[in-house]
This record gives sequence, C-alpha cells and structure tokens, in this order.
Amino acid sequence: IRGDRLEALYTVALASGLRQGEALGLQWADLNLEAGTLSVKQSLQRIDGRYTLAPTKTERSARTLKLPEICLEALRAHRIAQDIERETIGEAWQGNWDLVFCHADGSPLSRHAETRRFQRILSNAGIEKHRFHDLRHTCATLLLAQGVNLTVIMETLGHTQIATTNIYTHVLPVLMADAAAKMDAILTGD
Repeated sequence: IRGDRLEALYTVALASGLRQGEALGLQWADLNLEAGTLSVKQSLQRIDGRYTLAPTKTERSARTLKLPEICLEALRAHRIAQDIERETIGEAWQGNWDLVFCHADGSPLSRHAETRRFQRILSNAGIEKHRFHDLRHTCATLLLAQGVNLTVIMETLGHTQIATTNIYTHVLPVLMADAAAKMDAILTGD
C-alpha cells in the first residue's frame, strides 16, 4: 500500500474500522488533524446511478474517533498530494464534494472499483483476495489482540450491540495460547 495514491484510505480504514461507504464519504470538514479526530457523519451511497452522501447506517454509526499518528501522517501527506491534483486540474476539479478520498478530479470513488483496486494491490503483494470490508474485521481483531476493551471496539466500529462486535473479533491463536497461560498462572499460583 505504501506509495499508492490512496495509501491514506487503506491506512484509515484499517486503523479505524470504517465501513467502506463511511471512508469514501469522508469530507475534509470531518477531520481535525490538529486534535487527531475523525467524525463519521455520512456515507457515500450510489442511488439510482447517482452518488449521494447519505446518513450513516445507524444512529450509533455517527461517531467521532481518535486517530493514531500513522493515520494523521498519511492524511497530511494525502492532503498535500490532493492539493497538487486540484491545482493541476484547475477548473475541472469537482470540489463541491470536498471528499478526502476521491478521483484525481475530485469526483467520488466507486465502491466496486475500489474493492477491485484493493484486491489488485493485495494480489501484487502476494496476499490472497479479500474484500475492502475485511479491513474492518482486521481492525477489530488487531484491537482485540492489543487488549482493547470490547466496548471500546464496539464504539470504534459504530456497532449498536456488543454481539455484532463479537462477530468481527476473530480469536487469534496467540490470544488463545495467552489465555491458557494466564489460566495456568491463576490455577497453579505461578
């Protein structure tokens, strides 16, 4: 992903667990790079062949997230690159969208095209085929592996119920081994 025009998209999606439509619907006004936050307010949808910014999937999906530094760095670099694209294309820039992640002319990205692009990037890296949505699952799993509380993961992903979050947090073998070792320590007094 490093060096790809949309490196920041994949970085943010992986680190924050955004749904694809939420990530593609982000506008620059939704970011506060100084405070390190991202506000999920809408989702990019294609309805009757036209793009629109629609409300989030659920009321709970509207949320403000604290971003890790890796995302902030990627977003700052992305902003500079996008400003250059805007300057280069001039009046043809479709700036009314103000999208963070868009085509080089400022127009919205297609969910399907971005999924295919993501799969090509994975294939070129020798990684098996995955959906863009799998970045969301991976985010949840990585947070769980770091010992982040399940409720915090639920809030990060914008789930309304903890049961939904449980589906996303695939138990890693290393976590199972760690749990067994901790149980041994408790029961044997070691």
